[in-house]
Amino acid sequence: MISEELSDDIPSNTLLPGLPNHLAELCLSSVHLSLLYKVSHSWRRLIYSPSFPPFFSLYALLSPSPSHQTVRNHMYDSNTNSIKFLSLDPISSIWQPLPSHPPYPPLHILHRHPMVTVSGHLVLIAATTHQFMPALSRPLVFNPIHNNWFYGPPFSMPRRWCATGSVAGSVYVASGVGSNYSGDVARSMERWDLKNSSDSKWEKKAGLKDGRFSRESVEAVGYKGKLCMVNVKGNAVKEGAIYDVESDRWEDMPEGMLAGWNGPVATMDEMVMYVVDEAKGALSNLIELVQLKGAEQMDAGRGGRVCVVCAEGERVVVVDVVVRPVRHWVVEPPPDLQVVAVHILPRMSQTVTKLS
Repeated sequence: MISEELSDDIPSNTLLPGLPNHLAELCLSSVHLSLLYKVSHSWRRLIYSPSFPPFFSLYALLSPSPSHQTVRNHMYDSNTNSIKFLSLDPISSIWQPLPSHPPYPPLHILHRHPMVTVSGHLVLIAATTHQFMPALSRPLVFNPIHNNWFYGPPFSMPRRWCATGSVAGSVYVASGVGSNYSGDVARSMERWDLKNSSDSKWEKKAGLKDGRFSRESVEAVGYKGKLCMVNVKGNAVKEGAIYDVESDRWEDMPEGMLAGWNGPVATMDEMVMYVVDEAKGALSNLIELVQLKGAEQMDAGRGGRVCVVCAEGERVVVVDVVVRPVRHWVVEPPPDLQVVAVHILPRMSQTVTKLS
């Protein structure tokens, strides 16, 4: 191992003395990231470069905390962007802002933000303006590897209060309300395949039997080739529906699954499902924590980490579900901000100037 003192004598563009950089990258890829971060600036730049295997980071949508809104009184100030997208770097433990998004729509007017992660992208699907109108005419997408925002194809009908989810690299939008309520829109569903860049458009799929999923923003969960969702959050009486991607068919959710859907739900690699019982603070019979009571939203990512938004956005509880005994810790948002939603994605690529 190269000491920090010796690393100062190595040229900044050299990773390992005596080895070409492409071979040095192969050697360093097996070293723990925290060591690479601490030893030298060149190694630190390497772990954030597009050529290095990306590690996973926590991405969060945040808004001003209620106390801060009261003091500043700018929740709907047209000159203030009250919505922030940040990423927590697990190596440096620093919250970093995402690059500026396109100027339209002005994100200070957004409320209820259905977002999904699909194929390593963060996709903002729908939102409601303070005039109760759909705020997005097409999805807004962030690519962390390229560190940029771009728009997806236009919706056939912009909507709010809809169900959103992803399965096998495709985004699905179901139900919802447009500028005015329409039964056709409330029963409809569309699919966008992010993997097929040559044919980027929304495809109409089998519709729901009724419009009961248009009452509020709903997170649909991709699980073993199916899209699972309920129409009401929390422990209230609810209805569930499951969409089979292969057969393009809707079916009722089994009673056992519906009865256990007592809080936020997420899947890991669309194969293992986790649910937090928001009344008990229990995560899938793995761990029960006071901090998990009242859980609002969650995501699960590769590496065995489950991240849960709790305490009205004042903290994120991170649970490592792979190790035994199960470990957990708490992440707090930056001052005067509260977390609306979290997602787990590859870390952002960064420039040399940001890391030096």
